[in-house]
Amino acid sequence: MDASRANRLTVVGLVAFILAAAAVAYYGRTELDKMQTPAPIDLRDAAQVERGRAVYANYCASCHGAQLRGQPDWRIRLPNGRMPAPPHDESGHTWHHPDEVLFGITKHGLAPPYAPKGYESDMPAFGNVLPDSDIRAALAFIESQWPPEVVKWRKEMLEQTRRQGK
Repeated sequence: MDASRANRLTVVGLVAFILAAAAVAYYGRTELDKMQTPAPIDLRDAAQVERGRAVYANYCASCHGAQLRGQPDWRIRLPNGRMPAPPHDESGHTWHHPDEVLFGITKHGLAPPYAPKGYESDMPAFGNVLPDSDIRAALAFIESQWPPEVVKWRKEMLEQTRRQGK
């Protein structure tokens, strides 16, 4: 990875961190705590990752792409004012969020505390469609596709966030 790309990923990470911190400040930690992942996402669980591959293919790939690359120009608003589906690979911002936020967005959609009240998005809530175990499996699959340096950066970023939150 070249230095320019690493710098862009760092900037995107900082922006994601600031947005997450703002959400915590605005909505309060208790709201986020209520929506935590009910069980861990374990990348070492090959069965969970493989189940996630199937769940992702059936429910996520149509918008986020079979290769996790998202929709074209995902940072530019569509004519209807909504944002295209972002990538879930290392080029997107998915890896900047803790598992409980990714789980909450997948289960509840882009609604508070994950987006401002009234925010319109094409991201559906899958809580009435998928069991929690399938949501965790899809997230395990996504996370299993990230390169080792992204996994390392994410771990460091989330650890720093946890330390600051205490």
